[in-house]
Amino acid sequence: MEATIQYLMNHAVDFGLKLLGALALWIVGGWLIKFLLNNLLSRGMSRQKVDATVIGYVVSALTVLLKIVLAIAILGFLGLPTTTFAALIAAAGLAIGMAWSGLLSNFAAGAFLMILRPFKAGDFVSSGGVIGTVEEVGLFVTTINTMDNIRTFVGNNKIFSDTIQNFSANPFRRVDLVAQLSHKDNPSTAIVLLKERLAKVANVIAAPAPDVEILTFTPMGPVLAVRPYVHNDHYWQVYFDTNKVISEAGFAVPEQHFQVKQT
Repeated sequence: MEATIQYLMNHAVDFGLKLLGALALWIVGGWLIKFLLNNLLSRGMSRQKVDATVIGYVVSALTVLLKIVLAIAILGFLGLPTTTFAALIAAAGLAIGMAWSGLLSNFAAGAFLMILRPFKAGDFVSSGGVIGTVEEVGLFVTTINTMDNIRTFVGNNKIFSDTIQNFSANPFRRVDLVAQLSHKDNPSTAIVLLKERLAKVANVIAAPAPDVEILTFTPMGPVLAVRPYVHNDHYWQVYFDTNKVISEAGFAVPEQHFQVKQT
């Protein structure tokens, strides 16, 4: 009995030391992975002027891969058969792949987003039903900060299978507004006046020049299309300032008139 207790105590001490060693390996290995990827690799790619979107995607993928390798190495350190464990990982991966096909489709879509590059980090986009600034393209989801400053996570497959609008891709975009005139206003005079005032609005670009033309007619009078052009960074400032220009132009208040005939 004493021999048995001594044997268990000796092996318990050995196993406890191995367990502590494994814990130390996991902590140190995790720190090294983070240091190598976030400091050396990330900074090196940044110095090479690699896009931030690509850097984030590569770092995320390598982090997952290296932590799996680290876990297998620790199991080998504990004396467990790593070949059997690798086979179990492969079998589990197949089962998980069948059960989590959505995650794999998001992963594949993320890879295609990296290859085709419809947008990059910092671009203002509309995709997957979300409008905002791209923060990061991850392994499975893309992070977008909406205009009301809400961080939103959208599955890569939803983004890739939906229409993508990149408002930052072109050097300028158009602001689409209208001005309702009354029957008392002269459209030609109103067009000249609005063009002169739009040219003075901050950040409205000169070429192409703002478009101000008759768009349609309503019972209240002509409707002008008011369309200045602006860089995407100043879109909302120009949008609101253009509304002020229209409201302060001094046009008569539109009124709808009806003529009733008595029979």
